[in-house]
Amino acid sequence: KKALQEDNQNGDLTGLSIFNDNDFCTAELIAKQDGIIAGLQVFKKTFKVLDPKVKVKLLFADGQSCNNRDVIAEISGPVLSVLAAERVALNLLQRMSGIATLTHEFVKRCHQRCQILDTRKTAPNLRVLDKWAVLLGGGVNHRIGLYDMALIKENHIKAAGGIKAAIDKVLAYDRHQHKIEVEVTNLDELKQALACDVDRIMLDNMDNATMREAVKITNGRVSLEASGNVSLATIEGIAQTGVDYVSIGALTHSVQAMDYSLLIK
Repeated sequence: KKALQEDNQNGDLTGLSIFNDNDFCTAELIAKQDGIIAGLQVFKKTFKVLDPKVKVKLLFADGQSCNNRDVIAEISGPVLSVLAAERVALNLLQRMSGIATLTHEFVKRCHQRCQILDTRKTAPNLRVLDKWAVLLGGGVNHRIGLYDMALIKENHIKAAGGIKAAIDKVLAYDRHQHKIEVEVTNLDELKQALACDVDRIMLDNMDNATMREAVKITNGRVSLEASGNVSLATIEGIAQTGVDYVSIGALTHSVQAMDYSLLIK
């Protein structure tokens, strides 16, 4: 609703100049590239919020793959409403589908060796949609926010006076109500973290050889997560190290939108 208000405010100047309330149209949502569809329910809801008289018939479902030129949905209703909601509906659909498509590509290249995680590097106020798109692409959600998991990172460790000190303070405060993850940058820090009571250890910007050694040292005692500048070119090698998870900020922080068109017939 806020996105529609942002775009429309006092009304669609162009549309109101050309059409009246009695003008109706039909339109098609067309994919302009191959990909994974995500956000169709949001697309449909956007039109309904602006004008319940707009009808959206979905021909695909969220999470399905599509090909270039596939007709994804059919839209009918007052032309003023269709055009007024078009850009907001497409923006959300394109962003979510871009996230799902990229996530799917990372998942494929892992060959089921590990799970692909998202991060908190999402668009402000769109985190739920961004993370939903990751799920539709076959990924797994990391923590939703600062409140549902303790993730002790470099700045926490420095300010607290060390890995053990930071972990001990979290344990004293939270009393095992939430899972605890700690970030390490080398094998010495890994050993320090393993001596403490944590659920997962993040291997930050380690090379593949070091991560393989970390997997050996850990020997299944806690789960391991690789993180730091992961790309499609590097993911397969990272997955082969034996880590349990790979978190990828690029899934959501630099999204390449999937291309769709909405064309009136």
